[in-house]
Amino acid sequence: MTAESVSATPMVKAELVCKNFGALQVLKGITLEVQKGQVLVMVGPSGSGKSTFLRCINHLETVSAGRLYVDGALVGYNERGGKLHEMKPREVAKQRRDVGMVFQHFNLFPHRTALGNVIEAPVQVAGVKKSEAVERGKELLAQVGLADKAQAYPAQLSGGQQQRVAIARALAMQPKLMLFDEPTSALDPELVGEVLGVMKKLAGQGMTMVVVTHEMGFAREVADELVFMDGGVVVERGNPRDVMANPQHERTQAFLSKVM
Repeated sequence: MTAESVSATPMVKAELVCKNFGALQVLKGITLEVQKGQVLVMVGPSGSGKSTFLRCINHLETVSAGRLYVDGALVGYNERGGKLHEMKPREVAKQRRDVGMVFQHFNLFPHRTALGNVIEAPVQVAGVKKSEAVERGKELLAQVGLADKAQAYPAQLSGGQQQRVAIARALAMQPKLMLFDEPTSALDPELVGEVLGVMKKLAGQGMTMVVVTHEMGFAREVADELVFMDGGVVVERGNPRDVMANPQHERTQAFLSKVM
């Protein structure tokens, strides 16, 4: 494989991805690509399948049909003889190390400091020496504007600060891809900006990101591509400014008229 072909490999490639929960079909054949260094923002009404798709990228949900690839590798499955065989949990966990995910709720360990939360996975999962993990952890906390909160516990931090710790924790595993699932929706309005500021900084550093959000200003300013989902399908996609200024589909028009 040439260097050119490696660089041309999408960071995320979805081919007709479907996801069913019993009789409920949540994803109905999603096909899209996210290039390396790209920021893709997904918007749409609640229940449209955005978060489910994000969880499929990280194999937190198994796909019911179709294929998902991260950096050219099939996610969660091995293909043999044209058939898919789900990986063992240990293989999935190893694959998942390359993908950082930040959730709506922070899910920090309450009994560990901010620094303790950040170094947990590198030390326990990746086998990094604690001294190295601590040094890197302090750098990451400084990167998200929390250098002075390394020894604070989650209960001593605001929601925005906790979410920034969660971002630093995800970055500690040095992921090639970051997924954000409504990272500001649980925050008080005055705290949203500090989290979006960290995300903008990451985008400026070239991090590949897939973001589910209702923050349309962030989408307009930072996203390379905007994807509007509704009813488990991609209804419309394109340059964020173009889609917002001149949505082509009536479902997109109806959604944007409510949120903007």
